[in-house]
Amino acid sequence: MKHIKIAAGLAHVNYGHIADLVAEVSKAGADIIHSDAADMHDLQNMKLMGGHQIISAIRPYTDLPIENHIYTVSMDLLYIEQIAAAGANLLILPAEHFLGAQLAYIINWCRERQMKVGLALGCYTPLSFVEESIYDIDRLHIVTHGVDETDGKDNWGWRKSVPDLLRRARNLIDKKNPSCELAIDGGLRSDNMEPLIACNPDVIVLSSALFKDPSGITASVAKCRKAIDQAAARCGLD
Repeated sequence: MKHIKIAAGLAHVNYGHIADLVAEVSKAGADIIHSDAADMHDLQNMKLMGGHQIISAIRPYTDLPIENHIYTVSMDLLYIEQIAAAGANLLILPAEHFLGAQLAYIINWCRERQMKVGLALGCYTPLSFVEESIYDIDRLHIVTHGVDETDGKDNWGWRKSVPDLLRRARNLIDKKNPSCELAIDGGLRSDNMEPLIACNPDVIVLSSALFKDPSGITASVAKCRKAIDQAAARCGLD
């Protein structure tokens, strides 16, 4: 059975206790730590979070890979140098803002610092945005949450268009760059993931499902791990 990785997303944590929370979720069985960073533009409800200060603060508390998912409209070499020095392993960029020559520079800058590179498709961004770059990235990251089934705070559903998008993304990766990971991120919980797991992702980013579950972090990781594994088995994923 395929092992689908759990990336523990830090979007919905108490930042006053972030190091302890990272340590706990690492021990509980997460595979990756996922740190979001946002500017004043793209992620309106979570401005100015994440970044190299957070990565450097949590790096001593986990041996897991740390990925930095940025919601920004710009990027420079200084930022890449900062997160690389802080201990990041993967930089995920919004495909909407990073096309053309600047993406080539960013990929090279990351590779020179032994960091991997991913591109994220935000809400309603078409798959065509990554058709050219798919050959050279390590992660195709699909933001899956939508506008329905939400309490407006921590709990969101996923968009009706997502399963079709994921099937096409899986096909694109398998044909052009099989070593590239396919990740899903947003609105995912232990009770609603199976239709998306059927689309054969490699990574699932979970935040409120892990850090806001009343049963606690360790129990929530175990619950999500069981749901993912059972769904992968039922879907026949190898």
